[in-house]
Amino acid sequence: MLRKLQNSLGLRTDPVIFFVSAVLTVIFVIAAIAFTDAVDRSFESLSELIKANLGWLYILGVTSFLVFLVWIASSRYGNVRLGDKDSRPEYSTPAWFGMLFAAGIGTILMFWGVAEPISHFANPPQNNVEPQTAEAARQAMAFSLYHFGFHTWSIFCLPALAFAYFVYRRKLPFRVSSLFHPLLGERIHGPIGKIIDITAALGTLFGVAVSIGLGTLQINSGLSTLFGIPEGRVSQVLIIAVVTTIATISVALGLDKGIKRLSTLNIAAAVGLLLFVLFTGSTVYLLRGIIETTGTYLSSIVPLAFWNDTFADPAWGWQGSWTVFYWAWTITWAPFVGIFIARISKGRTIREFVLGVLALPTAFTVVWFSVFGLSAFDIEMNQGGGLVQAVVDEGDIPGALFRFLEAFPATTFVAALSVLIVVIFFTTSSDSASLVVDMLCSGTQENPPARQRLFWAVTEGVVAATLIAASGRAALDALEQVITVLGLPFFVIAFFTMYCLVRALREDITEDELFRRRGRPAVPPKVVG
Repeated sequence: MLRKLQNSLGLRTDPVIFFVSAVLTVIFVIAAIAFTDAVDRSFESLSELIKANLGWLYILGVTSFLVFLVWIASSRYGNVRLGDKDSRPEYSTPAWFGMLFAAGIGTILMFWGVAEPISHFANPPQNNVEPQTAEAARQAMAFSLYHFGFHTWSIFCLPALAFAYFVYRRKLPFRVSSLFHPLLGERIHGPIGKIIDITAALGTLFGVAVSIGLGTLQINSGLSTLFGIPEGRVSQVLIIAVVTTIATISVALGLDKGIKRLSTLNIAAAVGLLLFVLFTGSTVYLLRGIIETTGTYLSSIVPLAFWNDTFADPAWGWQGSWTVFYWAWTITWAPFVGIFIARISKGRTIREFVLGVLALPTAFTVVWFSVFGLSAFDIEMNQGGGLVQAVVDEGDIPGALFRFLEAFPATTFVAALSVLIVVIFFTTSSDSASLVVDMLCSGTQENPPARQRLFWAVTEGVVAATLIAASGRAALDALEQVITVLGLPFFVIAFFTMYCLVRALREDITEDELFRRRGRPAVPPKVVG
């Protein structure tokens, strides 16, 4: 029956994955609207249970991903090419880097670049320093970079590497189930594989919905600052409608004309905003701070990677509401980011891939948070302050960036540019997710009917708009609880991914190929004598 429905609609996809994912999404939205309190209580209980008993697993898991990636990049498999032996990268490094941010955390950097450092500055995570002091500032920067540096990109890099290997080396479909091929064999095409892929599709939709919610709140705050547009559900639903329309146009244009052009334009605009803050602010202080913050991050990364907030209440401690949620949220849309990165990375070696995906975005993140975070501290400590009161005391996290920009010249113009940057980051995240969810359902990167990608782009917007219209911030809070719960099976998948990737490399890559890739003869010469 599903096959007939697919044919009648002119779709080219797996009907079970496509229609079951769509129906479950609709059911969740209806349930969230009709039974908001009951759904919220259920997921809140599960979320707190996970934080109290398995938060340590989330912390250890992400650190394990980073260690694994560093090991595999430096191992003898580092020169293995993700594709045929003679394949080469399709995109230049600058274009590749720009598209990494299209599917990565561009929107989140705009949202949290000021808000997170100033939050930790006012309320130090470890409670061992005085708030709003130089030591509190250092700790705030260390935690902010821990959340958005190597660890976050490890969550993206691991599935991306596995997708690239299994799709381009073993010629398997672009689906999460393909990562289990060494264990399941051809059963990845059966019921078990479909359950895995449906879970991945739903996680992608809900994870992107959280990002859409954050982006919408920030855009609404910016428009309120610029034009006095009220902050509320009606404005936010209209914002989602406009941005979803832009995203559908980008999706219709395809990867090269749509996402590539938008992401390249936006990374240039973001760099322009970064340079504006750097050179119109306390330039020497910031340049010194970038170097010092880099050292702070590198010296703190090992202790923070294993810190579990042991002496706090595990269910209600600081780490449960910050780091554990971040990791759970990030890993739910790791399949989306992973498939997108794999799609644009064919032809690169494992070593080049890992170093690029980990090092390039993290280096940019260090500079971004150093400039915006340190500037926020400078405003608070040396220029009259106001950010702690606005962001922490009044809880105006979405408006943090715009409160921050009031301390700089040309505030209106720069605020308008910032809104535009958030909109484009928002758009590229949406159309990237649409492309990837469609690939999860169809299992191919070949050009499917545009209506399939358009359907997922509209669905993402409808999910976010419906939740905001139903209960505003409360709906987004409920969705965050869902994300924390959904994160658990994705962590299990990630652990299996590491095992399956190593097993596949040992099965597929011969000693002969390893010697050739090192520039040595296929067979080591015999020693005479």
